[in-house]
Amino acid sequence: MIGSLRGRLIAKHPPALTVDVNGVGYELEAPMSTFCDLPASGAEVHLFTHLVVREDAQVLYGFATDAERRLFRGLLKVSGVGPKIALGLLSGISVEGFLRCIETEDADSLVRIPGIGRKTAERLLIEMRDRVASLAGVGERAHAPGTPGNAQAEAFSALVALGYKPAEVTRLLKAAEGSDGSIEDLIRRALQAAARD
Repeated sequence: MIGSLRGRLIAKHPPALTVDVNGVGYELEAPMSTFCDLPASGAEVHLFTHLVVREDAQVLYGFATDAERRLFRGLLKVSGVGPKIALGLLSGISVEGFLRCIETEDADSLVRIPGIGRKTAERLLIEMRDRVASLAGVGERAHAPGTPGNAQAEAFSALVALGYKPAEVTRLLKAAEGSDGSIEDLIRRALQAAARD
């Protein structure tokens, strides 16, 4: 499987782009979030990729970040969501914004994205709820190890693994603000807040 491409960007016509890698032109489709970060034609570009093989075609998708690719792959596992809908979602909302919608069970924000109806939004909320912990570390909120943002993401994952719902974890972590910033202290304060409820 093709995991990434590094080469010269030779054409970009949303959602399609072509990257020349040592004389071979790879055609890809990419979300608008990736298009916004692309350099001018002729410049070098590095993209994470995902290959979808169908009976009638093989389509290579390109992403500016690994976070976008991991979310794309997670979305493909949701029943009724194919590459076209997944690409539309990534074009209409950031990785961070999508994770926040799942955590807060905000179907209304998802419905505002073109191509996403109420039933699809509700299915996404249900089926992505359990996957949000594994994706939480790849969003735009993921920081370098040891920074408060990373501690928040790891504490979030740990509390979801303990069985708390994502929306409840978000509330508990807000209640835990003022901790020393360590993962352990965040979790301890969040559990104390849960015990008080």
